[in-house]
Amino acid sequence: MSTPSNTAHRKTIFISGGAAGIGAATAQHFARQGWLVGVFDVQPDAAQALIRTLPGEGHLGGALDVSDATQFAAQLAYFVTHTHGRLDVLFNNAGIAVTELFAETDISRLHRVIDVNLKGVLNGCHAALPHLRATAGARVISMCSASAIYGQPMLAAYSATKSAVRSLTEALDIEWSRHGIRVVDVLPLFVDTAMVRNDVHRMETVRRLGVRLTAEDVAGAVWRLAESKPARLPVHTYVGMQTRLSAFLARISPTAMTRWTTAWLAGFTG
Repeated sequence: MSTPSNTAHRKTIFISGGAAGIGAATAQHFARQGWLVGVFDVQPDAAQALIRTLPGEGHLGGALDVSDATQFAAQLAYFVTHTHGRLDVLFNNAGIAVTELFAETDISRLHRVIDVNLKGVLNGCHAALPHLRATAGARVISMCSASAIYGQPMLAAYSATKSAVRSLTEALDIEWSRHGIRVVDVLPLFVDTAMVRNDVHRMETVRRLGVRLTAEDVAGAVWRLAESKPARLPVHTYVGMQTRLSAFLARISPTAMTRWTTAWLAGFTG
């Protein structure tokens, strides 16, 4: 984890939940493009192992429970001390899901989904603002989800957090425009990651729609948002044709039709 003298001239990205899945694919993509990458994760050994595989020098890794606001602020401060104060992109990627009927899920597990998926994004944005303000053209990119288009049965708490992230993104993109900071999100459908393979795959919706996106697909979308001119950035980026079609149909269809389609896909139409 050396810090070469040219780090002041390299763009930087801080990735939460970066040790695997979409976070790891994003770290690899940005490192190949010459960015200085920070990989922070609740599994610090995995984060450090990934850092050692990335091309280039100066990358950093460490422990981060995004629900801990103090730790998030400390790790961001640690990161920018190695980047000469630069924070070009905060990628709020950390997230978890519980795929069960709401009434059959222990309330502590639902609280943890909120702590990671929503409070984690709040903590990251709040702590990152001073560093983002000090970096021209900085932006926040947050992982949202197609489940924010319409609430998903079997993913009630997860959908709720992603809908909140969507609204937070819209609000902060307006608030922080005066600082020259763009705040945007990415909304994929099902992505071939451990979370989907180990948990979300049990949903009937997954069986009917399939898993058509890879972690690299999402990393590519994050890259385009990081490199595009700020004025051209959409607030919401729907990743994949299925997601774009779902968002379009939800916009033009009566709410009752969207509700019925969501229920049918999830196997809740009797």
